[in-house]
Amino acid sequence: MLVKELIEALNLELIAGEEGTENKITGVYISDLLSWVMAKLQAGNVWITIQTHVNVVAVALLGEASCMIIPEGADIDENTIAKANEEKIPLLRSQLTAYELALKIKEVSKI
Repeated sequence: MLVKELIEALNLELIAGEEGTENKITGVYISDLLSWVMAKLQAGNVWITIQTHVNVVAVALLGEASCMIIPEGADIDENTIAKANEEKIPLLRSQLTAYELALKIKEVSKI
């Protein structure tokens, strides 16, 4: 599944990084502790986190995330949006919780 297909299937809000919506999704990872994510995130994972400061973009790049999803409609720092656009990392937002997102991704994808 591609990021753009996930956006459509789950009605996600595309905040930044539109150029990366052709990225292939290979799995899902949920965590908010950045040092843990740096050690565990795998290439192609959708990363679900409530963290919205600019450092999340660097962590997503390091781990080669397919995209980031911010759950529960959380506000996103303008610097984070700008950096995600610059790095072409899709930054998405949903009103669903992280748990609900993971269940829905499993439901609509073959991962």
